[in-house]
Amino acid sequence: MRMLPKARIVGTGSTMPQRILSNKDLEGIIDTSNEWIVKRTGIEERRIASKGMTESTTNLATRASLKAMEMAGISSGDLDMIVAGTVTADRQFPSAACMVQEALGAGNAAAFDVSAGCSGFLYALSVAGNAIQCGTCKTALVLGVERLSSIVNWEDRSTCVLLGDGAGAVILSSTEENEGILSTHLKSDGALGSLLYSSEGNSRIPEVLKCIDRKSFHLRMEGSRLFKRAIGCLSSIAREALLHNAPSEKDVEVLIPHQANLRIIQATAKTLGIPMEKVYTNLQRYGNTSSASIPIAMDEANREGLLKKGAYVLLVSFGAGLTWGASLLRWYA
Repeated sequence: MRMLPKARIVGTGSTMPQRILSNKDLEGIIDTSNEWIVKRTGIEERRIASKGMTESTTNLATRASLKAMEMAGISSGDLDMIVAGTVTADRQFPSAACMVQEALGAGNAAAFDVSAGCSGFLYALSVAGNAIQCGTCKTALVLGVERLSSIVNWEDRSTCVLLGDGAGAVILSSTEENEGILSTHLKSDGALGSLLYSSEGNSRIPEVLKCIDRKSFHLRMEGSRLFKRAIGCLSSIAREALLHNAPSEKDVEVLIPHQANLRIIQATAKTLGIPMEKVYTNLQRYGNTSSASIPIAMDEANREGLLKKGAYVLLVSFGAGLTWGASLLRWYA
């Protein structure tokens, strides 16, 4: 019996805004300290997109896409589909994916966005992977991109210290081999949407951050309840992905989690029995970049040579919705 094709990652790319906003900088904006932020989150600095530096959501996503396409050795005409996970597109419509399509000149591709909060990249990866498995797509660009600085309440120290901007991208290609995306598992619970949501209105912008391009709403979060829920959801969905594919926790060679909070990452790894030396983290440099965090981390791990051919790579994420998900990969690139 002929097996369905699988989607494998053949290229990764990422990009960050130029401006670095350190914890020390935040001490001059709100009542906080570097010690307080590092102890509770593990974050030391984050990147902030500026209006005057050509760092819109579309710009960042396009730069990450070009790097992934270069690694994969493809041109824009090879793309059949572009799926972007984001909640901070430049416009309500057209979608960020369509704007990236125009920037790339990828006229053959179907393009659309997926809104699933910090889980947006895994949701987008699932959509594109399923299209390849069904045979309706051969080559897809999957994006995670955010400008969270545009929706931050800079008077709320519980959230503004967490968030940053950036973009990550992967190229998926069809394969008949037993490698690539083995399975992706997604969950949601809309009844808990009040733990992390958007609220109308803007807060005061500090003078030092006048460069930010603001939106008409800002983020609100119940951190304590979200923290406890995240660990349980991440652990259970990770186990579901592993059980579906037979490998156990000890077979995972690299865990790439959503980069939200170091304590959540450590607790999840401990629950799964995966040592921290197998967990890739970069949130100390970038903070929480929402749907961009996993593809950025994946690209960096890939370019550092940490993702070996044939290795089991586990991706896990949790975000607004509430949404969460996991994907188990057999690395190809």
